[in-house]
Amino acid sequence: MDDPDTDPTCPLCGRPIPPEAPQSRHHLIPRLRGGKGGPTVLLHQVCHSTIHRTLSETELARHYNTVEALRSHPELVRFFAWVAKRPPGWKGKVR
Repeated sequence: MDDPDTDPTCPLCGRPIPPEAPQSRHHLIPRLRGGKGGPTVLLHQVCHSTIHRTLSETELARHYNTVEALRSHPELVRFFAWVAKRPPGWKGKVR
């Protein structure tokens, strides 16, 4: 059972997501590709924005529709490793 006193963790960068940190839910299958009402994951906004700047909706639906697949994308691997060194509430701009 989740501890209500513990911040959720971003499954991509591994940092805690404090309440004050910019955050959003990512549809693992994009809504426009049949994912409406499907599974979502809570992410830091900077991680979420980077996914959508890197991959098209079609790529997300076909090949990157799991956390594991997203974590395996070569460009995203580098970004998540880099951002993991930032403080949990860091609001940096997407590269």
